[in-house]
Amino acid sequence: MTAHHLALAAAILGGVAGQLLLKAGSVDAAGLWAQLSRPATLVGLGFYAASAIAYLVALQRIPVSVAFPSVSVSYVAIAVLGALLWGEPLGWTKLAALVLICGGVTLLYRG
Repeated sequence: MTAHHLALAAAILGGVAGQLLLKAGSVDAAGLWAQLSRPATLVGLGFYAASAIAYLVALQRIPVSVAFPSVSVSYVAIAVLGALLWGEPLGWTKLAALVLICGGVTLLYRG
């Protein structure tokens, strides 16, 4: 695995962390301004910024036609973590969709 692939992995993981923190900041928030002032939200936005920088590094050597679809792996992680952490619904249809996403990303790297 190259440094650029590690940067892509860091971008994906950072995006997942950012999304989870944004969700945590939204729980029981009285409104948008209340949510924006929460530490979890601010740290989540910071994770997104750091992820964008890591993604820029990845794009130096990884084709965007591979890098951007690879980010869809974060959808799988978020769906599973959302179910585990907040009890969000994860039925058979969603599970099948997540399996298809994983299959698509796998095909990208084989092609």
